[in-house]
Amino acid sequence: MFGPALEEQTEQLLATCRGKGLRIATAESCTGGLIAGLLTAIAGSSDVVERGFVTYTNEAKHQMLGVPEHLFVEVGAVSEQVARAMAEGALARSDANLAVSVTGIAGPGGGSADKPVGLVHMALAGDGMETRHQRHVFAGDRTSVRLSTVEAAIRMLSAATG
Repeated sequence: MFGPALEEQTEQLLATCRGKGLRIATAESCTGGLIAGLLTAIAGSSDVVERGFVTYTNEAKHQMLGVPEHLFVEVGAVSEQVARAMAEGALARSDANLAVSVTGIAGPGGGSADKPVGLVHMALAGDGMETRHQRHVFAGDRTSVRLSTVEAAIRMLSAATG
């Protein structure tokens, strides 16, 4: 499903985390659990993957991750602020050392001039580090946007642990 190159990169990420005693949590909206699915597709991932949150609705983001409700009105669910709050919430509500979050518009509908289809905000929070953010606009259909998001999340985690 994910392809051998991405699976190999994920295996390397897990090995690095294992060697450093790091645990990962995911907070996913537009990917619907695909990041956690990729991580856990690899045998032995249970010593690195702590938990995953699939928070597709604003209510779930608020209830499960503590994302402040005013952000949804002020900046929208697909925003840097919400991505940061999701990652920080996942870190605070888990025993993980690193938490990656993604929120975006996978399409085919739902886009606008300000927030086009393919727009994804992701964040990475970790013990003792400042939360990092990335903004992407991925091309392609819904499946392509979601898979590109998974790849970018694995790259972001790898960069933070390398």
